[in-house]
Amino acid sequence: MIRIAAVGDVHLGPDAAGHLRPALEQLGECADVLLLAGDLTKHGSLEEAQVVAEEFADLAVPVLAVLGNHDHHADVPEQVAELLTGHGITVLEGEAVTLELGGCRLGVAGVKGFGGGFAGKCGSAFGEREMKAFINHTNGIAERLADALHGLDCDVKVALTHYSPVTDTLKGEPPEIYPFLGSYLLAEAIDSAGADLAVHGHAHFGTEHGSTPGGVRVRNVAQPVIKSAYQVYCLEPAVAATSV
Repeated sequence: MIRIAAVGDVHLGPDAAGHLRPALEQLGECADVLLLAGDLTKHGSLEEAQVVAEEFADLAVPVLAVLGNHDHHADVPEQVAELLTGHGITVLEGEAVTLELGGCRLGVAGVKGFGGGFAGKCGSAFGEREMKAFINHTNGIAERLADALHGLDCDVKVALTHYSPVTDTLKGEPPEIYPFLGSYLLAEAIDSAGADLAVHGHAHFGTEHGSTPGGVRVRNVAQPVIKSAYQVYCLEPAVAATSV
C-alpha cells in the first residue's frame, strides 16, 4: 500500500510563512509522499516561491509538485520551478517520475493543465488566432500528460494536475466558469494511459470526489475544499483509492 498526501492552492506568501509547517512535520507518520497540485504562491513572485520552498523543504517524505495559474502570474514560472527544485521539490511539467516506496513503485506524471471546457460545452481551435492558441495550448499539455503516463512502468500510477479533468469535482463552482477550470482533454489523456488516481486543485468551491469517464478516481485537493493541511489517499495496485 502507498499512502499519498496531497494538497493544492495553499497560496503562500511572506505573511503565511510557517503556517503549514507544524502539520507537515508529522507527515512521515501517515504518508509516503506529498503531492502539491499547484497555486503554491499568491502571485508567482520569487519572494513567495521562497516561502513555499522553505515550507516544503526537508520533509520526511518526497515532495512532487506542479505549478498553477497563480504561480505563472509574474511570468517567471521557470525561475519558480528552479527555486523549488533547489530545495528538493520535484516540479513536473510533462514529465513523470517513479519512486520506490515501501516495496511498491509509485509513478507520478504531472502537468499544469489548462482550460477549454468539457464534452458538449467546450471551446474549439477555430476562428480567431487567440481562440486557436487557447485550445491548442490545452491540446499540447494533454498530449504531454498522456505521453508521460504511457511512459511509466510502475505498480501505482497517479496523474497530478492543477486544472481539473472532470466536471464532477467542480460542482459548487459557477457553471459559467467551468471552461476556465479545466478540460475534458486531460481526462482523455488519463483514460488513454490508465491511472489509479488523478489529483488536481484550482476549484476552490468545488467538491473532493469525482471520476473520469473511464472510471479513474479524481480528487480535488484544493485546500479550501479539503479544509486541512493535506488529505491522504491509500492506494494498492488494482485497488481503488480510499481517503483516510
